[in-house]
Amino acid sequence: MSENGLLAAVQAALRAEHAAVYGYGVVGGRIGEDRRGRARDAYDAHRARRDELRRTVRDLGGNPEESAGAYALPFPVPDASAAARLAADIESRVAGVYSDLVRAASGERRRGAADALREAAVRAVRWGGGSVAFPGLSERAAAPSAASSPPEDPST
Repeated sequence: MSENGLLAAVQAALRAEHAAVYGYGVVGGRIGEDRRGRARDAYDAHRARRDELRRTVRDLGGNPEESAGAYALPFPVPDASAAARLAADIESRVAGVYSDLVRAASGERRRGAADALREAAVRAVRWGGGSVAFPGLSERAAAPSAASSPPEDPST
């Protein structure tokens, strides 16, 4: 992939990490005491990835995109249960963006993106999200499988 394609994928990952940091601020304010440490660890991991991605954008000759002042949440988060669902959603979205970066990168950058994808997928499952064979692949949700569609009747 071209340097521009790589830079675009890194910027997308940076945007996802900005949103994750914001989202974990919400999670941390609503999650129960028993899971607050897990939320703090995820928040810290996303901040570290965000900072690393900023450096990567600069190394690729770009200007790192800044965080938005606020982000729209996918659903209301009034309690600890919703906070856990939000954390799983955040991680699933981050995994999707990192799958794009894995595809765009090579060498050490690709390994780093694969590590980030794996970590996000594991956190998503721990927060109560489902697991899939290839986390982050949006194609699996977009197209029905051939096995789920009845074969066409050639006589009609």
